[in-house]
Amino acid sequence: MKYLIVGLGNIGDKYARTRHNVGFDFLDYLAEAYDFTFENDRFGAYATHKYRGRNLHFLKPDTFMNLSGNALQFWMKKLSMQPHQILIVTDDLNLPFGTLRMRTKGSDGGHNGLKSIQEVLNGSKYPRLRVGIGAEFSAGHQIDYVLGEWTETEASELPKLYKKMQKGIEEMVFRGVGMAMNLVNTKDL
Repeated sequence: MKYLIVGLGNIGDKYARTRHNVGFDFLDYLAEAYDFTFENDRFGAYATHKYRGRNLHFLKPDTFMNLSGNALQFWMKKLSMQPHQILIVTDDLNLPFGTLRMRTKGSDGGHNGLKSIQEVLNGSKYPRLRVGIGAEFSAGHQIDYVLGEWTETEASELPKLYKKMQKGIEEMVFRGVGMAMNLVNTKDL
């Protein structure tokens, strides 16, 4: 079995460590945890790792968020993968900070990265892991909030959150997305 795990984000130092780049940051966490290195490749930074006999492929698209589907389409074709073999990791304003939601289908929720992916896949049936970033902003400041850096308190909680996400991915590739959902979609860190 093989899987493609795509962390959504925007390239460049300007966006590093921002809420919107939680997908990129989580894949960097996995690279350290599993001891692999990303290499610049076509449509993004790419890496591979084996976990319990499963081939894991990781991608941080370099197409910017609103064109993430282009990178996904290229790599799915190159790796001969179907939508059920992918996992998209992204931020979600509609969930409180620290809340995780893994689903096998659903709307784009107003997220431009997911919208691009759904256009490429011609549908919304693909696994995704949404990371709650909260919505602690006043009217008219959504972009500043999403592209803002984590608070000190949030940043201190991220390692525990990423560890839970890592366990969810391990569960997904070894026992299936249903079991992973049971693990991830709880409030406990």
